[in-house]
Amino acid sequence: MQRLAALGLVTQDPRQPDSYVAQDPRAVARHVMADAQAAIKQAVQRMEELPAIEGLAPAFDPNRWYGGPRSEWLTTRDQMNSRIGQVVREASSEMLTAQPGAPVERDPEVLRRGIDRVLSLVSRGVAVRSVYTAAVHDHEVMREHLRTVTEAGGAVATLRESFPRMIIIDSAHLFIDNCVMPGAARDSGWHVYDRATVAWARALFEQIWARATRWQDIQRPGSVLTERQKMILRVLEEGEPQQKVGPRLGLAERTITKEIAAARAAVGARTVFQLMAWWGRQEKS
Repeated sequence: MQRLAALGLVTQDPRQPDSYVAQDPRAVARHVMADAQAAIKQAVQRMEELPAIEGLAPAFDPNRWYGGPRSEWLTTRDQMNSRIGQVVREASSEMLTAQPGAPVERDPEVLRRGIDRVLSLVSRGVAVRSVYTAAVHDHEVMREHLRTVTEAGGAVATLRESFPRMIIIDSAHLFIDNCVMPGAARDSGWHVYDRATVAWARALFEQIWARATRWQDIQRPGSVLTERQKMILRVLEEGEPQQKVGPRLGLAERTITKEIAAARAAVGARTVFQLMAWWGRQEKS
């Protein structure tokens, strides 16, 4: 009965409060239809306003201070490369990259695509600055690629210290390695587009750039390692374990450990095995 009363199909009899009087269902249907049409008309009018409301976003975004949860985890190398490519194609002003990996670890096809991407940006007038590990000076393929980039107008620098990997595009997009999800694929990473976070990363890049040596300022290749570090690697190359290098060279074990760590950072190697793999590719002097 309550449902019928709510629809207007029955009304309470004023003479008998416990009784109801039936109403003409045709008239009730017309009334319900009119109410529904009015609600639909109001909803359509509000939906028509959505484009104008969303159109205010370009004016709002540059002036807001709280970015909110604006980041996305990309779980595979293909997803990372696809997203980076998408954002790079839309770049209009600047791309900054910090690439700490040793050149021996670089996939030649990925390297080629990266160089082509940079050349395309430079040709469009986008400013490009890239920092690499100093080991690129001893890698023939990388030297040739980076020479091509600098001749086209890109800026390249190298750094002996360790530094984080990052790509910053138009001060609006940041790509970084995965440091959050445990057990994830090695090449997974994050696309961050929070205003404050990207600004912080750009400031960090500027510090890295300030400490780096410009490509054109390098006098000669082969200066990545110090003579002491080369001596240590020569002994390791002979098959001696690390704990026996110190006695051979008259150096303390702590010094050996420190020099090997510095050599790893200089060439972008995470382990001694990777350092020795890089050393094995060099022309010894």
